[in-house]
Amino acid sequence: MLTVQLETLGDLAVVECEGRIVRSEAVFKLRDAVMSQAAARIIVLDLSEVRAIGGGGVGMLMFLQRWACDHDIRLKLFSPSRSVVDGLEHHSSIRNFEIANLHEMMILLAYADSRYPLAA
Repeated sequence: MLTVQLETLGDLAVVECEGRIVRSEAVFKLRDAVMSQAAARIIVLDLSEVRAIGGGGVGMLMFLQRWACDHDIRLKLFSPSRSVVDGLEHHSSIRNFEIANLHEMMILLAYADSRYPLAA
């Protein structure tokens, strides 16, 4: 089972994933969540809580990377779990992704937050 939560801050969308991306329903749930953020300029997939990823999940990440590029959106992976890294390496796909570290995420969040101040 896969749980997906969306957080949007201006042009930045963070898609937090928890669980397993191994069955078609989880793969399509991820696809729908990411593609629902077509207005974003940057989409970050937080994969830190993904316990397993199958070939279909890796294929969907590759599809989403192409989709994002076609829509002038930067897709970044944040903190992929060991199982995600292993799955991407197994399919020789890891080099196709931007992987954001904690420092870069903090900069992205601070920049997005500074562009949209809270109403008084």
